[in-house]
Amino acid sequence: VTFSVTHFSRYAVVYKRVSFSDVPAGAWYAGAVRFIAARDITSGTGAGRFSPGAKLTRGEFIVMLMKAYGIAPDTNPTDNFSDAGRTWYTGYLAAAKRLGITSGTGGNMFMPGKEITRQEMFTLLCNTLKIIGQMPAGSSGRTLSDFNDAGQIAPWAKDSMAFVVQTGIAGGSGGRLNPTGVTTRAEMAQVLKNLLGK
Repeated sequence: VTFSVTHFSRYAVVYKRVSFSDVPAGAWYAGAVRFIAARDITSGTGAGRFSPGAKLTRGEFIVMLMKAYGIAPDTNPTDNFSDAGRTWYTGYLAAAKRLGITSGTGGNMFMPGKEITRQEMFTLLCNTLKIIGQMPAGSSGRTLSDFNDAGQIAPWAKDSMAFVVQTGIAGGSGGRLNPTGVTTRAEMAQVLKNLLGK
């Protein structure tokens, strides 16, 4: 562990173990869930559960994404999406709008309760990485043309989808990227662990 300090003192490296009753130790996503929970990116869905198979909403994803990269919510937002409400994601939506991470879904709406598609998720992810200057390098040697459903990608998502394929952030399955498919909470945990663990 390498870190910079501003004064002499005692420092300790701490491991925070977090477990959920519905995340079996041998599950393919167990390590990823522990990874993001230990970093306070998520606290689960309540009652000691993570709900790994539940479909991820746009509101859940934007909050976890911003927490993962240390982007604080706006405390007293003066401009926000009209459907941001007054809830746990309100300040995060305001910050995401202000920073240019997202312009919403149109009509000043974000639709935080809507299930997020893979192309939406990767577009928000790329926007965030660009803004904080942490776009990963490297090449997987693959392009969108390697996937037989690349034609289903929306025009606004093509650059982001091409980038995540090129860098290996997304590898697809069975020759498909499934851009319009929805993402589970377990899949999201694995994507964030893959990025943050590099």
